[in-house]
Amino acid sequence: MKGSSAAGRAGENAAASFLEEAGLRIVARNVRSARGEIDLVAVDGETVVFVEVKSWRRYGIEDLERSIDSRKVFRVIETAKFFLSRNREYNGMAVRFDVVFIGADGIRHLASAFTERV
Repeated sequence: MKGSSAAGRAGENAAASFLEEAGLRIVARNVRSARGEIDLVAVDGETVVFVEVKSWRRYGIEDLERSIDSRKVFRVIETAKFFLSRNREYNGMAVRFDVVFIGADGIRHLASAFTERV
């Protein structure tokens, strides 16, 4: 996340509130593994959702694609695997990778922003 850690926390809190209002249940925050970090983990019905939060005040949504490159996607996916290995109650659920973009023009939720490639 760009900016200070306080701004990062504020962005994650805003994203969590936004997702909860949309009916998702936040089950974990700031999941870390040796390979990376996931900002939020939520449950949406029978789907476990791994959420990357991007909070930028100076940039627009068009910059989002550049901010989530293949290396970042790999880190999120590997950390999701780590989370699932440690939290077996989510085994058997569908998995989704979302991005919540917080910019000067508000909050945008991109469900299924990327997928794991096998």
